[in-house]
Amino acid sequence: MQQHHLRVHRSDENLAREDQLAYKLAVLAADPVEVSDEVTEMVINRVIDNAAVAAASLTRAPVVSARSQATSHPVSVHGVGATVFGLDQARRTSPEWAAWANGVAVRELDYHDTFLAAEYSHPADNIPPIIAVAQHLAEKRGLTGRDVVRAIATGYEIQVDLAKAISLHKHKIDHVAHLGPSAAAGIGTLLGLDADTIFQAIGQALHTTTATRQSRKGEISSWKAHAPAFAGKMAVEAVDRAMRGETSPTPIYEGEDGVIAWLLDGPDAAYEVSLPEPGEAKRAILDSYTKEHSAEYQAQAIIDLARRLHNEYPLIFDDVDGIESVVLHTSHHTHYVIGSGANDPQKYDPTASRETLDHSVPYIFTVALQDGSWHHVDSYKPERAQRPDTVELWNKVTTVEDPEWTRRYHSLDVAEKAFGGRVVITMKDGSVISEEIAVADAHPLGARPFARADYIAKFRMLAEPVLDEAEIERFIALAERLPELTAEELGGLTIHAAPGVLASVQNPEGIF
Repeated sequence: MQQHHLRVHRSDENLAREDQLAYKLAVLAADPVEVSDEVTEMVINRVIDNAAVAAASLTRAPVVSARSQATSHPVSVHGVGATVFGLDQARRTSPEWAAWANGVAVRELDYHDTFLAAEYSHPADNIPPIIAVAQHLAEKRGLTGRDVVRAIATGYEIQVDLAKAISLHKHKIDHVAHLGPSAAAGIGTLLGLDADTIFQAIGQALHTTTATRQSRKGEISSWKAHAPAFAGKMAVEAVDRAMRGETSPTPIYEGEDGVIAWLLDGPDAAYEVSLPEPGEAKRAILDSYTKEHSAEYQAQAIIDLARRLHNEYPLIFDDVDGIESVVLHTSHHTHYVIGSGANDPQKYDPTASRETLDHSVPYIFTVALQDGSWHHVDSYKPERAQRPDTVELWNKVTTVEDPEWTRRYHSLDVAEKAFGGRVVITMKDGSVISEEIAVADAHPLGARPFARADYIAKFRMLAEPVLDEAEIERFIALAERLPELTAEELGGLTIHAAPGVLASVQNPEGIF
């Protein structure tokens, strides 16, 4: 790996284009290096994973809204269009709108992959805009599944490398500011664009996707699912403009009025960004991990710990009155973002939105502890959240930051990097139960690491209520052949809902 030193430069320093981070990322995207078999296999896994969580969200309101917006637009004239999750693959729309609709479907349940470091990310958010552009231009540019694999590897590499080096949330900037550049770069790889063109697209994508983190604070709204889809849509549009010769604010990261100086650590800031050397394989997807449970990633291990405690102490947890307090000792992020350290009363509100409950580890731990399981729909139902014994126990659950768990959260050593914590349950009779877990069961170092069979099982479980069996089998077979797909076959990288599924919901109307 090469180290890129990143700092703010005055305008009169005239920082050369070749020394700017956006250009380094563009060179990385333009590098024709092949993708390893191991990375290719993981790309296939994540394409299956995205389709799984999209299937489960097809009739949810934000997804219906985004799909109805997308299908209100015709196919743009220079391609055949892109598919929209849920619709027959012959029904196409313009690629930026397909990226929008499919991005919302993938993100709605917060149930796909994650990477956590200095910044948080869901790198599979790169996949919808890349596939949308691939489908639209496949025949015109002779694109194949191999091109899609290479593009996705680029998207993951850049988003993960940025997330390792640059914290956005510390300055209340939403994490999709790393997604805009990574998706634009991935599309650049897909289309075989030169570094100069990708450079301009990256700058525009970053400039248009910086926003505050209020979308993930307090009463969390449906925009949480739309934010990464918007970044993907902006990435498609940025690449389009760059291909037409349009330029971007420069230097976008390092300028004295740029992102670092005014949105991040300020004019005196410095970062070290590690990037693959020219000719070095893009392997960052292997550092990411998917979710077994539909909840914020920092809650994955906590759910598994709660399941274990439910099985080990079933009688104790039937008596909520006998519990004095429940304290989760965990990392800074878990405590301050999804724990009691956020000081969001909504995290203890039984009438809160699903999006808010998804970001409340006190709620998640309580329900998983009582039920011994977690379900992407049932665990969030209003009647589940409002159950009196649940509310009583929920209000006894708090979090505290433990410096050691924070250190392990940020460790670059994968053998000790952890996203769990230790729970201390104090009973009114003075007895104490204390257990801990480092990583989720599905994590590569967990009790039951996810493999291809698990991704397929997750897809079947989430797709069976909304897809016909033949469609499930078709998609699995096609996705597993991803590197071999022809231009014509790329249109099959979608899922078609069973008859009556989409008709069961009413499309909202707006301007389009």
